Amino acid sequence: MSVPARLVIATRESALALWQARHIAARLEALHPGLAVELLGMTTQGDRILDVTLNKIGGKGLFVKELETALAEGRADLAVHSMKDVPMRLPEGFAIAAVTEREDPRDAFVSNRYADVAALPQGAVVGTSSLRRESQLRAARPDLVVRPLRGNVQTRLRKLDDGEFDAIILAAAGLRRLGLDDRIRSVLSVEASLPAPGQGALGIEIRADRTDLAALLAPLNHAETADCVAAERALSLRLDGSCQVPLGAYAEVVDGQFLRVRGFVASQDGTELVRAETNGSRAAAASLGQQAANLMLTDGARPLIQAAQG
Repeated sequence: MSVPARLVIATRESALALWQARHIAARLEALHPGLAVELLGMTTQGDRILDVTLNKIGGKGLFVKELETALAEGRADLAVHSMKDVPMRLPEGFAIAAVTEREDPRDAFVSNRYADVAALPQGAVVGTSSLRRESQLRAARPDLVVRPLRGNVQTRLRKLDDGEFDAIILAAAGLRRLGLDDRIRSVLSVEASLPAPGQGALGIEIRADRTDLAALLAPLNHAETADCVAAERALSLRLDGSCQVPLGAYAEVVDGQFLRVRGFVASQDGTELVRAETNGSRAAAASLGQQAANLMLTDGARPLIQAAQG
């Protein structure tokens, strides 16, 4: 395998996205001595529009479209994404070449005054950008006021510190990667807040015709994480999952060779919620995700999905 002298990573310019891109760059340079990796920082439409929730402006694909354009035009060789931000259907001509080992997939409770969700007083204001988090929070605590919260991690923390919210819910992985562990008051169990498909995992996207890059990136792929993410994304795809649908999916490896796959679909207010679980061989990861989705459809998930999609 020939190693190029230089590779370019397309990345968003938020602190978290830059951390993720630099992390992959460092791993590639360590794996392939002599390789120099550069970053191409870009501002995506999802970064520019901050006054509207994602489900109203086109979903998480707004965070990756410009990066894919850079790949298509040859200005960059690869793009690094949080897998939870990658649409379930990739555009034709693109592929995820590697999924790296997962960080903590859970949601984090962040507050300057309260220790956890149970400690919040009636009527407390909680910020989240996610319908998935909102529906589960409302199901557990219908007395809370849930308000939209957009922006990068630092922006969201600043809004909390300015007193706009009593608490906010963020991905634990992002806070840990940025060295902000001390802001986490408590971590929500997956039973209390089932994660988004791919949450905590990084994906490396390339043009599908770049077989040279696929070989170069293969050592970064973490098989267990990749299988889990495949199951979660298959579940979401079967249910037409998008930012418009309050949906969670989480798979975990059991005894090395098996997967436990859990999923849910809910109404935004959390009053209706359909759950399912499947178990089976890691070799059938995508099928297990589809099976869990089918169980939810049988139990009444379709009307919830249609209502969410308007």
